[in-house]
Amino acid sequence: MLYILSLLLGASLTLSYAPFSYWAVMPIALTGYLCILHKARLEQAGKLGFCFGLGWFGAGISWVHVSIADFGGLPLAGSIGLMVLLCSYLSLYPMLFSKLAKRYFSPQVWALALPFLWLLCEWARGIFLTGFPWLSIGYSQMQSPLSGWLPVIGEFGVSALLMALCAACAVWLLSKRYLPPIILSVLVYLSGWTLNQHNWVSPTGEPVHIAMVQGNIPQDIRWAPEQDWPTMKKYLELTEAHWDNQVIIWPEAAIPQLEPIAADYLMQLDQEAAENKTGLLTGIVNYNFETRQAYNSIIGVGLKESTDSEGHYHYPQTNRFDKHHLLPIGEFIPMEDWLRGLAPIFDLPMSSFTRGDYQQVNLLANGFHFAPALCFEIAFPRQIRQNLYEDTDFIITVSNDAWFGHSHGPAQHLEIAQVRAKEFGLPVMRSTNNGITAFINADGEIKSRLPQFETGVLSDEIQRVSGTTPYRYIGDLGPWVLTVLAFIIAIRLNRTK
Repeated sequence: MLYILSLLLGASLTLSYAPFSYWAVMPIALTGYLCILHKARLEQAGKLGFCFGLGWFGAGISWVHVSIADFGGLPLAGSIGLMVLLCSYLSLYPMLFSKLAKRYFSPQVWALALPFLWLLCEWARGIFLTGFPWLSIGYSQMQSPLSGWLPVIGEFGVSALLMALCAACAVWLLSKRYLPPIILSVLVYLSGWTLNQHNWVSPTGEPVHIAMVQGNIPQDIRWAPEQDWPTMKKYLELTEAHWDNQVIIWPEAAIPQLEPIAADYLMQLDQEAAENKTGLLTGIVNYNFETRQAYNSIIGVGLKESTDSEGHYHYPQTNRFDKHHLLPIGEFIPMEDWLRGLAPIFDLPMSSFTRGDYQQVNLLANGFHFAPALCFEIAFPRQIRQNLYEDTDFIITVSNDAWFGHSHGPAQHLEIAQVRAKEFGLPVMRSTNNGITAFINADGEIKSRLPQFETGVLSDEIQRVSGTTPYRYIGDLGPWVLTVLAFIIAIRLNRTK
C-alpha cells in the first residue's frame, strides 16, 4: 500500500505544473510522501523513492511518449518500454534521496538536512548524460506567492525552500502538532508574496517592436526535401506584412535546408531585411562539409547594428549561436555505433549534432543583444547565466514543440521560460514552430501569445529594463551555501540524538 501511495503522490505532482498550475498540490503531495518515508522501514526507503519517481516522471513527462510513438518508428510495446526505461532512470534520483535521508538522518533534523540532499540529487540529474532537469519542483511555484523568491534564489533555491518546508511539516504532522505547519506555511508563502511586491528591474528606453513567426509546419513533413521551398516560402510570406518591426524572429530550424545550401536564400533574406531597416534571427542547421560536423544554430541576417546601412550575412559568419546542450536520442546518440541499427528512433533526421561552446557571444539584431537558449536549453539556468552580459537586452528561446503534439509538454516548456524571465529580470522571447509562441515580461508574466497549432505572427512592443536580480548576480551560490550550512548543523545535531 505504501508503494502505491508513493506512486500516486508522485503522479499528482503533474497537476502542480502547467498547464494545470494547481501549485498547492506540490507542497501537499511532497509532505505526504515525506510522511510515508518517515513511517517506512529503512529497507523500504529506496523502493518508495523509486515508486514516487515513477509516478512523478511517468505522468509528468508522458509527452515524451508522444514523440516516440508518433515519430520514433517503434511499435507500441517498444515505445512504452523505452518510456519506462527513461522514467526508471530518472526515478533513481528520488530513490537515492530517500535512501540517504532515511539511512543517515533522524526525522527531527530533516528540515535542515533534506534540502541539501535534494539539491545534490537534482544537480546530478541536471548534468549526467548531458542532463535532464525537467520537472524540478521549483517550477511548480511560478503561479504561487513563493515565486517572489525566484529573483533572489532562483528555481534551484525555491526547490530547497519547498523541501525544507515540507520536511518540517511532515515531522510536525506525524507528531500531531497541527498549528506549527500552518504557521510556517503561512510565513513562508507570505515572505514570497512580500518579495513579489518589489521591482528588481525598471523600464529603460523606448519599447522595441518585435515580431515572431509561427509557421505551424507539421512534424512529419519538416525534413522532407520536397517541402524545403514551400516551407521557406511560407516564412517569407508570413513576414512580408511585418517588416516594419525592429526585429523579426523565426523558430528553431525554420529554414529546413542546411545553411551552406541555403546561402542564396539567406543572402536574399539578408538584403530584404536590411532594406526594411530590421534584423532577423532564425533557427537553421549548419553543416560543415569539410569537418563533417553539424550544428543546431540560430543566426542573424539583416541589420546587425541599428546604424548599419546594409545587411551583414555571409557564410560562415560570427553572428550565430550553436546549441550546447544536445538532447539525447533527438540530437545525439549515446553509444551511436551500437544503437543506430536497433530502431528508427535511433536514426531520426538531424540526430548527430556537434555541441557548441558553453559560453558564446550574444546574438545581435538591429543593435539589440539577445542571449540565446535553443529548445530545452531554457531549462539550464546556469548556462543561461553564463551567457548574460552587461549589454544583454533580452533572452531568446526558439523551439519546435511539434514533436509533442497535444500533450502538456509545450505548456511546461513555456512555464520554464517564464521562470527564467523572473529569475534574471529580463524579457524572454519564445518563438516556436507550432506553439506556444509568447512574449514574456521581465516579471515572468506572459504579455502576449499565439494559440497552438495555428499559423500566425505575434507582434508586440517589448520594454527593455535596467537593474538586475540577486539571482543573476550570485546564481546558485546562495542556495548551495545556505543548504550546506544547514546540512552541517544537521550532522552535528544528528550525532547528539
